[in-house]
Amino acid sequence: MSVTGEKKPSPMASIGPRLASASGAVRTSAPARWVVGTGWPRALGGVRAAWRVIGPVLTTVSGFGWAVLAFSLVFLLVGLEFGWREFLVIGCVGLAAVVIAIGFALGRSAYAVRLDLASERVVVGERAVGRITVSNTSQRTLLPARIELPVGASLAGFPLPRLAPGQEHDDLFGIPTNRRQVITVGPVRSVRGDPLGLMRRELRWTDAVDLFVHPRTVRLEGSASGFIKDLEGLASRDLSNNDVSFHALREYVPGDDRRYIHWKTTARTGTLMVRQFEETRRSHLALALSTNTADYASDDEFELAVSACGSLGIQALMEERDVTVMVQGATLHSETGRRLLDDLSAIEEEEKRETIVQLSKVAGQTVPDASVAVLLFGGPVTPTQLQAASVHLPLGVRVVGVSCQPGTEPIRRQIGDMTLLTIGDLGQLPAALRRVNN
Repeated sequence: MSVTGEKKPSPMASIGPRLASASGAVRTSAPARWVVGTGWPRALGGVRAAWRVIGPVLTTVSGFGWAVLAFSLVFLLVGLEFGWREFLVIGCVGLAAVVIAIGFALGRSAYAVRLDLASERVVVGERAVGRITVSNTSQRTLLPARIELPVGASLAGFPLPRLAPGQEHDDLFGIPTNRRQVITVGPVRSVRGDPLGLMRRELRWTDAVDLFVHPRTVRLEGSASGFIKDLEGLASRDLSNNDVSFHALREYVPGDDRRYIHWKTTARTGTLMVRQFEETRRSHLALALSTNTADYASDDEFELAVSACGSLGIQALMEERDVTVMVQGATLHSETGRRLLDDLSAIEEEEKRETIVQLSKVAGQTVPDASVAVLLFGGPVTPTQLQAASVHLPLGVRVVGVSCQPGTEPIRRQIGDMTLLTIGDLGQLPAALRRVNN
């Protein structure tokens, strides 16, 4: 071997010219461009593809399944480390159970699910019935599964048998309606998994439906509703040339409507005289229902107050009167009887700083043109509070207080300008209201 004095160029020296451009900018070689330009996207694409396959499986593993898998691996490692066959057997059995459970969760479900309620609005105590209909829309037989239906805070389960293509299966269910509330029914979901509960695959098929359990109400017929019937409106002190409340006669001035000339008086006095009226305002019922826990001695008192409020509001709407229903911090919808009862189904007692006095103040500010204001509350409200509450209502507004105390006899009292009615049952409300005009 001969040794020459020539020095071989360094590999880096040959790479340098390729990396540097004439302008001094650094160029990326082909391998580097592959890594930066296409390598990472391909790698990320592979990860996404793998996750699409593995992800659904991992998400179907229940908490109990993860625990079994973790303990199985621990037992295997300990058994291998110390040569304990018992631990190896336990670990292998646990892993086998997890692998077998995966088979129960695999497969596609092609269902058409329909959730029907016989009625979305019922009264407390009425029977609420619904039906779930499941049909197989695929061209193959579907294995048995389980249908779950959340009903409020509860969960109802229905076994779904094996369904042939086009086959349909339905289940009927009942919902307890022993208390006023809004119950969320659904969504319907199918559940597939193993008997041990290691795997759980859920698929949602329908949206949730609200079931409104309305409070009990009573019809206020005849003279029972007379206190909110104001056929001629409530007269004001503002004078008008045409209305329904006659006030006095005055001399005719140019521009007056000749239809209102009082001819008998004109013939007697020799001067044209016209009728003058007092402006009236449309009958407007304001209902102020306290939801403060401090204003009630029990839940039964609150439920009775809600029912009385609904009865008064429904009667006024049936008579085509304006109605405003208020609770602490909110005004309920009262455009129709259905909207009013829907809102009453959802209200609950809460500990609030606002008492019946503050509620009455808000009612006076919100509905200053009300002709009748009704305050609804429980037994703990004192006459002193009621006197303070009536002060905040505008002059000319007829104020009625309804004290709801289950088990008591109906009583009528007068506290200042307020007529106080005490009722012990919803059926006593019509008779108690008849006493208002007496």
